[in-house]
Amino acid sequence: MYGITSSVRSSRLGSTGFAASRRLRGVVGAGAAVAALAGLTGSTPAASAAPSGAAAASKAPVGLARVRGQARVFYAYSPHDDIRFSVDAKAAPFSRPVDGLPQGMPTDARGTVTISHWSPGKQQGRRAEAAVDCLATGGDTATLSAVVTQSEDPDEIGERLGFSVTSGGPGEGRFGFSWAVSNVDVVDGKAVFPHVGTCMAPAPFAAVTKGGFKVRHAELPPLPAGWGKRADGAGSR
Repeated sequence: MYGITSSVRSSRLGSTGFAASRRLRGVVGAGAAVAALAGLTGSTPAASAAPSGAAAASKAPVGLARVRGQARVFYAYSPHDDIRFSVDAKAAPFSRPVDGLPQGMPTDARGTVTISHWSPGKQQGRRAEAAVDCLATGGDTATLSAVVTQSEDPDEIGERLGFSVTSGGPGEGRFGFSWAVSNVDVVDGKAVFPHVGTCMAPAPFAAVTKGGFKVRHAELPPLPAGWGKRADGAGSR
């Protein structure tokens, strides 16, 4: 998989690039996004029924989900590189209204992710900072996404990146990111990098070698009255 992603990524990004080229984002049709929203906001009797785990969820710690920490990770395809991530993300449910979802999403979040990658072999590095927009947790694991706000490469500004985290330090903590080993689609027989959706990330495939992360889990909050309805009162479908 890494060989595929390396071959289709813009040559100027190289192995240290933080996001796919903007030119590849055009392959994602608007219809797919609309369909995804329709699936999220549609309601059925089954969907509105209380899940079997509701009793257990009611006993979960009260508070907002959060991920904090900083660590160096081991990436198998660049074993000698110094790759570090810093995360400070906190849930902010229903705080990001958008057209079609005027009340926002239960996984809305805020915070910052900082990315640093130094290649001693190439004697070059990259650094970027991104603003968190989504966070979902499950026990000691979380997925989050963030939109690049600062980067040495102007073309990366505005790109959404996906991350996954497992609590712990060396030997326990793990981290994943949406480029290099995942998020590849095939269009007209060619591998491309599609847009990263909110909270979308691969499993945390890279082991923490220094530092660590802490995931504070919280159950999803109740949906507010009228959630999924447009401002004019019509359904999102």
